[in-house]
Amino acid sequence: MSDIRIHACTGEDVHVLALLNKQLIEDEKHDNPMSIEQLQDRMRQFMEIGYAAYTFVEDERLRGYALVDHRRDPLYVRQFFICRDSRRNGYGRLAFAKLLAYLDSPHIDIEVLRGNESGYAFWKSLGFQERSVYMRLELPQELQ
Repeated sequence: MSDIRIHACTGEDVHVLALLNKQLIEDEKHDNPMSIEQLQDRMRQFMEIGYAAYTFVEDERLRGYALVDHRRDPLYVRQFFICRDSRRNGYGRLAFAKLLAYLDSPHIDIEVLRGNESGYAFWKSLGFQERSVYMRLELPQELQ
């Protein structure tokens, strides 16, 4: 494994980011039904309102990405994804360490979906601690 570089994304990168975001949604078992086109639009909107996207690249090979809300204090990592063929090889740890150094922030917030056990274990292994439990009530169709 050689060194991973961080690439700050621009609007030209939203298609690739949307494709990766779709995989992230599938992998974390999220209920988001958005299409690639909708995810592109949403990614573009995120970047217009103060989020920044970063890709992790090794020897010209894309290893993953992160989406960070720079308006919040502490900074909020909304999305963090390592490509499926790059997992379980240390790329997640390396990419996050690079991102942390790049962001130069003493505090970072994340959220992990309840059913994403591997994501939860990954973040715990990096030293993240639970600070809250986010809950949702979904009313049955007949009560809406």
